Amino acid sequence: MVITGCKLRGKTELYDVYIEDGKFTEIAEHGKKAAPKESYDAHGKLLMPPFVEPHIHLDCVMTAGIPHYNMSGTLFEGISTWHEYKTEQPLNIPEIKDRAKEALRLMAEYGVQFVRTHVDVTETTFAGLTAMEELKEELKDIIELQTVAFPQNGILSVKGGKELMKKAMAAGVDCVGGIPHYEFSREYGVESIRFIYDLAEEYNAMVDVHCDEMDDEQSRYLEVLATEAWQRGMGARTVAAHTCAMGSYNDSYCTKLFRLLKESEINFNSCPTESIHLQGRTENYPKRRGITRIKEIVDAGMNIALGQDSIADPWYPIGVGNPLRVLEMGLHVGHMLGYKDISNCLDLISVNGAKNLCIQDKYGIDVGKPANFIILDGGDDYEILRFQKAVLLSVHNGRIISEKKPAVVNVHF
Repeated sequence: MVITGCKLRGKTELYDVYIEDGKFTEIAEHGKKAAPKESYDAHGKLLMPPFVEPHIHLDCVMTAGIPHYNMSGTLFEGISTWHEYKTEQPLNIPEIKDRAKEALRLMAEYGVQFVRTHVDVTETTFAGLTAMEELKEELKDIIELQTVAFPQNGILSVKGGKELMKKAMAAGVDCVGGIPHYEFSREYGVESIRFIYDLAEEYNAMVDVHCDEMDDEQSRYLEVLATEAWQRGMGARTVAAHTCAMGSYNDSYCTKLFRLLKESEINFNSCPTESIHLQGRTENYPKRRGITRIKEIVDAGMNIALGQDSIADPWYPIGVGNPLRVLEMGLHVGHMLGYKDISNCLDLISVNGAKNLCIQDKYGIDVGKPANFIILDGGDDYEILRFQKAVLLSVHNGRIISEKKPAVVNVHF
């Protein structure tokens, strides 16, 4: 496969990209040598690494309205609604896989090739976990999944919660998850974080924790998570997800906190479409909106990625798996529509997510790396963001997994 006349991020020239045996073999200035007839002409469009979905719950997708809709729009009603769903009827592995595949097809259309999914392991039949592990193997040549053992109802606040987490890790899960702010007490939350890291060390796993996903400015498990990561030297393999309470922290505390966060080298994930929907529900005006400090994290040189979180489930009734929609929301609510922010904004849904997933060895447009890339119907970050440009071609390990023709529109005036 040869891609001719494409743009690369940060470059003004056009390039030809050569692929053989599923890897990039050459990246040359456009036209330096004759291209074969079967080459793909990019017509000056942007070729870049694929989008990454760093945070989603595939076991829950497409369940909105069953057994009922989340009428309050709160995180906690979403959790209780999902609890009803998973306990009122036995979960069915083929049905879970069908729903997850539907979501993954949507994401593939929008250029996603790497996905980290949290799987509820307080659902004691482990139907969701079994379904995700089967999909991980079945789809590995098309879209690559990582799984997180996610204790939706807590670890210490569930009878046998620690044993459920151990069972999940023994099943081959990639990451240890947690939800310390949902544990019954501060002490339980702190203990759960230490248990998470003990488990991660035992299984040589990564850590990805739902952390402080609430508006309460006193919810400060992030400092506990970062300290534990710093102490154990696991910051690069740790993701703090959501950290919504950071949007309510006072600046004095945040100044002190950022010193720890930078030294710990942990990564962050924000889900702006979902957080802007779920948070701030318990307040009248002035109303906090529950978004972490995306811009401040970026400006401090720390790594943060943006994720979808949910697609039509008890927490978020819409969503199509399009990272560009998530990105647009994140930039708006994060006050990040300045030129510098926009000119590199695609990092938030691509390379930053790859760092969260620790997949840098297979990610990037470099000779010798696997040929994982997308071509978008635009020339740079600004144009692609502004017009929400389509993904025209998505290639994984040299194999085309989705194609789309540019839209033709006629306006008659």
